[in-house]
Amino acid sequence: MHNETRRRAGTTPNQRLKQMRRLLALKPLIRGIEVHSGLTGLIVEHTFVATGSKRKEFDFMWLSSLTDSTAKGKPDIELVDSTSRFNTLHDILEVTTKPVIYDGDTGGLAERFPYLVRTLERLGVSAVIIEDKRGLKQNSLFGTTVDQDLEEVPAFCAKIRAGKRSQVTRDFYIIARIESLIAGKGVSDALTRAQAYIAAGADGIMIHSRETNPDEVLAFCRRYAKLKRRVPLVAVPSTYNSITERELQKAGVQIVIYANHLLRSAYPVMVKVAEEILMHGRSAEASQKYCMPIQDVLTLIDHKKYGTP
Repeated sequence: MHNETRRRAGTTPNQRLKQMRRLLALKPLIRGIEVHSGLTGLIVEHTFVATGSKRKEFDFMWLSSLTDSTAKGKPDIELVDSTSRFNTLHDILEVTTKPVIYDGDTGGLAERFPYLVRTLERLGVSAVIIEDKRGLKQNSLFGTTVDQDLEEVPAFCAKIRAGKRSQVTRDFYIIARIESLIAGKGVSDALTRAQAYIAAGADGIMIHSRETNPDEVLAFCRRYAKLKRRVPLVAVPSTYNSITERELQKAGVQIVIYANHLLRSAYPVMVKVAEEILMHGRSAEASQKYCMPIQDVLTLIDHKKYGTP
């Protein structure tokens, strides 16, 4: 079904769940960007650019734990519980049709991870990404300035296997996020972990780095390409953002996630608006410089979809 037709018709959890597998079969690379609210979901749903005869858009949404936590004013340490995160997820699913990849942090205890998988699958989420760290979760972009304690390989493999056993469909992806480069363990450790996680049943591998150049990610990609058994490779070029999608695709990456950019762009503008109002004692200057017309806000949401005039 064409994207515009699907958006008009809506979708079901089962239809949404299957979309990512179809996209990966059809396209050499798919791209997604973070969402943390129904509004950001609508932005991803409808934003596109036309380059010549081609239309470029985001293929999926990434429900980031960092931006979801930050939007709630909480630190990114798995403090926001599943119920709260599912409320955000429901807001997004209700107004969009594109597939969703859920940031599952560490996945929690191996005994509890199957419940997360079952819930996400039932809701129509296409994939969950879990990272191979243990203890108090610290955001990876802190690097080695904080404790980044990696999970033992057998324990993380057991978590992957538990999640795979709990699945109802064959369409849901469990993607293993490797933190070896974040923890300073190097490419060889990352490759060893990748092989073990794939053997345990991981449907994808995400390699993460906080370096400002892509060299270590590309080094991993070169060695990963030589493995006999591979699954789709995910990259998140937040810090090494000079690399292009074309270069990542050439290196063997099939999924690219822009992990936090909508929130990072919104926050400084909101601060500027608040400062302008305080500075001038009125909102005229802030409205002129930074705000969309109120009429556009009123028509931003498709009221007809909900049966209202």
